[in-house]
Amino acid sequence: MLYKGSCHCGKVAFEFEAELTGAVRCNCSICSRKGALLCAIPHETLQVLAWGDDLGTYTFGNRAIAHRFCRVCGIHPFAEDVGEGLEHIAYVNMHCVADFDPSTLPVFDFDGRAV
Repeated sequence: MLYKGSCHCGKVAFEFEAELTGAVRCNCSICSRKGALLCAIPHETLQVLAWGDDLGTYTFGNRAIAHRFCRVCGIHPFAEDVGEGLEHIAYVNMHCVADFDPSTLPVFDFDGRAV
């Protein structure tokens, strides 16, 4: 199924095709603060439709994950594996997907604080 989403102001928009079977709620220091509910998808299925200077990147720790955010409204619509040797996965914040109710997905709690 094709899903479309964006940040709050729409300057960072994206779409992806996937069969969603569940979501991850991570308790790491950034995910818990932004309240993200993430679905992991193959990176090549994520198409960013609005990029440019409006898309910011935040990394921390081992810098393996690039947390993407809109520089205008501050919303974090997705993150990406960028570390060497990692399978490149995109993590879509399901709260940013249009016409989708994230409460319909089973949620897996991931202990990101321990990683």
